[in-house]
Amino acid sequence: LFEMEKRLFLVFCLFLILFLSITLRLFYWQVASFESLKLIALQQTNISSVIKAGRGSIFSADNSPLVINQPAYLVFAEPKNIKDKQSTIGKLAEILSLDAASVSAKFTTDKLSWIPIAEKVEAETAEKLNTAKLAGIGLAQDDKRFYPEASMAAHLLGFVGKNQNGEDQGYFGLEGYYDDQLKGRNGYLKEDRDISGNPIIAGERTFVEAEKGRDLILSLDRTVQYIIEDKLKKGLEKYGAIGGSVIVMDPYKGSILGMASMPGYDPSKRLEFDLSLYKNPAISSSFEPGSTFKVLVMAAAVNENKVEADTEFDEKGPVEIGKYQIKTWNQEYHGRIKVPEIIQYSSNVGMVFIGEKLGSENLLKYIRDLGFGQLTDIDLQDEGTPNLRPIDKWYAIDFATTSFGQGIAATPLQMIRAVAAIANGGELVKPSVVSKIRDNNGKIISLDHKIERRIYNTESASLVKEMMVQAVEKGETKFLKPIGIRVAGKTGTAQIPIAGHYDTEKTIASFVGFLPADKPKFIMLVTLREPTSSPWGSETAAPLFFTIARDLIAYFKIQ
Repeated sequence: LFEMEKRLFLVFCLFLILFLSITLRLFYWQVASFESLKLIALQQTNISSVIKAGRGSIFSADNSPLVINQPAYLVFAEPKNIKDKQSTIGKLAEILSLDAASVSAKFTTDKLSWIPIAEKVEAETAEKLNTAKLAGIGLAQDDKRFYPEASMAAHLLGFVGKNQNGEDQGYFGLEGYYDDQLKGRNGYLKEDRDISGNPIIAGERTFVEAEKGRDLILSLDRTVQYIIEDKLKKGLEKYGAIGGSVIVMDPYKGSILGMASMPGYDPSKRLEFDLSLYKNPAISSSFEPGSTFKVLVMAAAVNENKVEADTEFDEKGPVEIGKYQIKTWNQEYHGRIKVPEIIQYSSNVGMVFIGEKLGSENLLKYIRDLGFGQLTDIDLQDEGTPNLRPIDKWYAIDFATTSFGQGIAATPLQMIRAVAAIANGGELVKPSVVSKIRDNNGKIISLDHKIERRIYNTESASLVKEMMVQAVEKGETKFLKPIGIRVAGKTGTAQIPIAGHYDTEKTIASFVGFLPADKPKFIMLVTLREPTSSPWGSETAAPLFFTIARDLIAYFKIQ
């Protein structure tokens, strides 16, 4: 009997242990691991699909498309459904015009259920894939950017590439700056599916519609842009320059009417171009403005009542600044001349006199107030600015050379904005490219134009404006000006600093001007880098300026 009781007790213990084990296991599954197991279950049955948002388009001022979306496709593979891998790879390579080895390299593992093969595939190629009926190969909508005007305004527009997460992202220009506005908001579909991947009728289903990105409407005028790109290209060839920029701007609003830089690139074929060409030189490259800077210093001296129109200066010869000697650009001296003639003759020694009258503190103040050494905050990605030297690094020779535009650097955009303060009567404007944003409902949001601050009083700006008119009518460019229209302008020629000294043979030639002078329709800056036909702005940049100006006069019907 004792033996039987012992056996029953052992059986009881075994059943107890088994019961406790099952209980603990159930507790582990249903309580301790509930959240993690729930997550696994959801991952297996609750399938989420991203619905890509369409990117917003970009339009010129007349609502003509500059960048729109074109139907394109993502080609993907599902390895478990591919019957003959090598045959499939060969056919993919042939249809997609890819190297077979590069396609094969994508199939490095069998663990992935989904593999992207090619992106932004055009509809014609996608149709060939559909016709081929390759098992395990699929297509998904993946729109690509299309440029109806080809490479026009490429630096201004930028392009769409992939970020580190493999998502579309805008880079450079408007695509980069307004990426958040343009990219929209992706939607998604979440639904419960069974083990075979079929939707469960009684399961949960959540659908959030994708929200298309907003459209940008620019101040850019297509005709103006075409004119400046065409003339700039011909100008580079004619004057043998390695590069150049043209900016056309409304001097009152700061709206960019046209902006071109060469050499450039085609955004639809950007991978065929050097990466250095993606940056927009008009907003990121720096140059010493040379004589175009003289009008800004002159306006400051007039504004501070340091000189007047009838103030005289004796231009009798070179000026000594310490161990340095400053001469006129052509080494001609005119004796006693009045202030307006300093601009007309583009006298370096005369500008040293004006700079001394203005004073070093005032000179630095106006340089900062005009925005040099600071970003203009134009709505384009990747704007740059050269820095001003520290205050304690300014010496007498620096103040002297700055008065005639050497020893100080600026971007073309900074320069045209500063001179626009003379054109518009004394105010510093904030430059901009986008004038309106249009949402999905067609609602238009107009962007306000911003006046940063007043730099010159109206009388001072008018006086210097007249000096610039006389510089055109009596200076080196008198034979270039259009008949019957008053043009205010100034040439510039600056040697290029290399390794601590100036290269005597390489220059940046420029011309800045606005017209009609009394109430300008536009202001324009032309810069040419290293022209070989002549180093002088009066013989390269100025003729190009007036060639463009004649077309713009006809287009805007200026009389």
